[in-house]
Amino acid sequence: MKGEDLLFLDYPNTRLRPDERLRYSALGLEAVPFESVGILTPPRRGEPETILATGTRQVGVKPYFWTIAEFCSQQLLPFLFADEEDQRQQYMTVVHSVAAQLVLCAEKSTEADGSVRIGSNVVRCFSELVGAIEEQLLPDGKPDHRWAGRAIGASTIQAFQRRLYASERHVEHLIRADTRDVPERAIDLGSHQVTVVDIHELHDRAKHFVVGAVLRRAFEDREQSSVGRPLLFVVLDELNRFAPRDSNNPIKEVLLDVAEWGRALGIVLIGAQQTASEVEHRVVANSAIRVVGRLDSAEAREEQCGFLPGVQRRRATILRPGFVFLAQPRVPVPLLVEFPFPAWATRPAEADLSEATSASVPAEPYGRLK
Repeated sequence: MKGEDLLFLDYPNTRLRPDERLRYSALGLEAVPFESVGILTPPRRGEPETILATGTRQVGVKPYFWTIAEFCSQQLLPFLFADEEDQRQQYMTVVHSVAAQLVLCAEKSTEADGSVRIGSNVVRCFSELVGAIEEQLLPDGKPDHRWAGRAIGASTIQAFQRRLYASERHVEHLIRADTRDVPERAIDLGSHQVTVVDIHELHDRAKHFVVGAVLRRAFEDREQSSVGRPLLFVVLDELNRFAPRDSNNPIKEVLLDVAEWGRALGIVLIGAQQTASEVEHRVVANSAIRVVGRLDSAEAREEQCGFLPGVQRRRATILRPGFVFLAQPRVPVPLLVEFPFPAWATRPAEADLSEATSASVPAEPYGRLK
């Protein structure tokens, strides 16, 4: 979520010193970048699907988006209403009713290009989807309770419509069937050792949508396959934004499932955030391993840091970069660990663009028009 820092994991780090390479050797590791990295970024708004929203990196990058049919059949609409203020509103009843009807439309639709027929309309872009939903909600100006839900008035429906209209400009490039269906645009978390789904340029509403859609699909795929190996590690930055302690949203529900049941399915959630005290306590309580870097003094006093003895809590407020306290079940006390300097680029300035790994970079740039 912080710029393009994760888009160069398959490039050597030009700032890695010789003495740091020796430290990797002592650990029995090679000081090399990741060899198998998939980079997925959204298309640029208002552009064809081959024009990607990346700045520094244009090679070895593929687009991701969802077709209208996938959006409907996978019930992804609630992820557009994942803000805290949404969950307190009555129009959430409309959201779930509309999502259920969209599933039925997708099942009945015979379109083969990712579009969906809703009523008399063939929907191929998000703006058309918004218009088709409006027609179904208020035919002849009166609520259709199959779509809106029972005992729902016109004012509640209009509140839902305003919110849906507000989402349009933020997600229309992510939900579309107005372009050729690029096979590579599907998010396949098992195709590489590391897959980076870039969301840093997206609006907050679009970020919530992407995170929710990807996490739920990953969890459901593991549920259906009942295969616990190989392990799937999901690393989510700013976890407190998606699983807040004091409010509910559809993404938080998925994260709770992953935290509480994911290990049985071979899914391990790794959350990163500055303030663990703002993360849902059930997620924190299910964390078997905890890693703490330098802490703000106020955060160090929170109960989430209670696993650290008093001396280590105070020391955590002055830790140098690269040092962390590691608490894990096999050792009864937290350990002070120094993490080796990364052998892979952690930001564009560290990437040696002349030494890209062949496993991650195709012969031709994908994201450029010829």
